[in-house]
Order: sequence, then structure tokens, then C-alpha cells
Amino acid sequence: MSEKIKYNRVMVTGGSGYIASWIVRQLLESGVSVNATVRSLEAKTKISHLEDMRDEFPGQLELFEADLGIIGSFDRAALGCDALIHCASPFFISDISDPNEELIKPAKGGTINVLQAATRSGSVTRVVLTSSVAAIHTDNIDWQRKASGMLDEADWNTTASEKYQPYSYSKTLAEQAAWEYAKGQDQFTLVAVNPSFVIGPSLSTRSDSTSVGTIARFFSGELKIGVPALRFGMGDVRDVARAHILALENQEAEGRFILMSESLGFPLVAEILRERYGEAVQAGTRTLPKFPFYLIGPFPGFFWGYTKKNYVGPGELDTSRSSNNLGVGNRQGSDSIP
Repeated sequence: MSEKIKYNRVMVTGGSGYIASWIVRQLLESGVSVNATVRSLEAKTKISHLEDMRDEFPGQLELFEADLGIIGSFDRAALGCDALIHCASPFFISDISDPNEELIKPAKGGTINVLQAATRSGSVTRVVLTSSVAAIHTDNIDWQRKASGMLDEADWNTTASEKYQPYSYSKTLAEQAAWEYAKGQDQFTLVAVNPSFVIGPSLSTRSDSTSVGTIARFFSGELKIGVPALRFGMGDVRDVARAHILALENQEAEGRFILMSESLGFPLVAEILRERYGEAVQAGTRTLPKFPFYLIGPFPGFFWGYTKKNYVGPGELDTSRSSNNLGVGNRQGSDSIP
């Protein structure tokens, strides 16, 4: 039987984020105290749901300001914590003018900043890093490099760069930097979770996250003419949050863990949403061929190079480590959709 530890106080970075908010809530519900960091305590529209949780769980939740680019800004939040979940990292794929400044430096440098805070705390003994399958592959066509047609935790993204898919590149560099840092110390153990595209209900009213924004496009009318023949591995945000906590508590869990419930194409996503929300869904029923989708360009960031490499159906992601070591089950069917 796996040895499990219930931590007393856990630090969660990027606490107002889509995944992190669910992690904070699930930790609080289990009786764990949480130090959550946010970029600004004055941004009430972004943190109001956290303030509500603070009222709901008196004495369990403290909020701290911290910035990935400011060395030492996470130190106060780390004091007194015995574990840390690092979620804070920029996630956007369009309107990027300077990939290094906007994505790569905050992701990689910010990760080291947080890990240094963990070290300086003197009390953090376990760290869970929110990475991504973007650190494993860039495009669906990447599966062709594996004879088995399956990618697993041994695979690393080798095709992204600062100029091509810089978000994927930032997640790769950040995770690699975390593993390198962890090797040079013996205070805490490190585990990385690598979720696929995350869907499901948001605890915040914010709509500026890439995950929430993607689903919102099915309601906005941008896809009236049809949906792209793109297919992604997907996972429910509640299950992804739970997997973080399981990786935290299970002392036998080590290394990387791919998280995915199932692979869904955009046409099926549109069908599921239409069954649940009816006429509110404005996405058309037609599946757009590659070139018309590129010409119409309904999804920002999906330029021709990306479209060409991703109108290839993906292979499989091996999730057996997550199933066997974390006991993460699948949330099937339309319940995974917000």
C-alpha cells in the first residue's frame, strides 16, 4: 500500500488560475491550510472566488502577492509550508510580440524563483510542478517519430522553439529547469504532472484563460461556418486538480505523470455542447477541411504551419503511470464539458 502524507499547509502558486483554483478548493475541503499566491490582491475580479473560499473556510486560506519575475516575492508565502504546488505560468498562444519576455522567461525563470523560495523556506519537503503535454510534444505529427504510435513520460518536446509554438517551448524549458534544480538539492522531492488540454467548469468568472476561451468560441458565433478537424487529448479540470493532490500525498509517486481522460475532436465537442446547451451553441455542424480552416482562421494562433501539422490525427498518450501510481480515473462523456 502506497505511503501517503497529509500535509498541514500547502503553498499554491497562481492561485486564481483555472486549475489552481480547483486545487485550492479541494485542499481546503480536505482540511488542509493553503497559502495561495496571486499577482495582485487589488484585482478583485480575478480573486473574488478565492476571497469567497477564504470566508467559507475560516482560518485555512491566506492570500499573498507574488510575481514570477520578482526574485524573492514568493518567500513570504512559502514560510511555514511543508509542501508546494507550482501552477503559475503564462498560458496564451496568440498576440505574442516577444515570446522570450512574455512566455519563456516567466515560465523558466519563474519556476526557479519559486523553487528557490521553497528552499529558503527550510520547511517544504514536496513540490508538485504543473507542466503540460506541451513539454512532451508540439504537434500531432510528432507521433510519427515513435514506431509504437504512443508517447509517454520518457518523451520530451524537441520541435518547439522560440519562433514556433513558443508556449510549448516555454513549458519544456520550465520543466527541464525544475528537474535540473531538484537534482542539486536534497530538501524536497519533485513530481511533475503533464495535463493534456483541460476543460470543465471554472470557479472564477474570468474568461481570459486559453482553456475557457477555447470552449467559449463554440458559443460566440466565430465557428458558425463549421469547426476544424482538430483533435486533442482532454481532461476534466476537477480530475487534473485531484491528480495534483494525489501526486503530492503519494510518497511513492515520482517523475512525470501524463493526465488525459480521452481524445476528442472539435466536431464531437460541438455535438456534446449542443446536446447540453442547445441553441446557445453557435458552432456549425460542418467539419472544415484544412485549407478553408486556414483561410477563415477562426482560432487565433493556429497559423498555417500549425494547421498543416495538426490536421493529422494524434496517436496515443500512455496514461498508465497516472492510473497505476496515482489511481486517477477517467471522467467520461459530456460531464467533462462545462
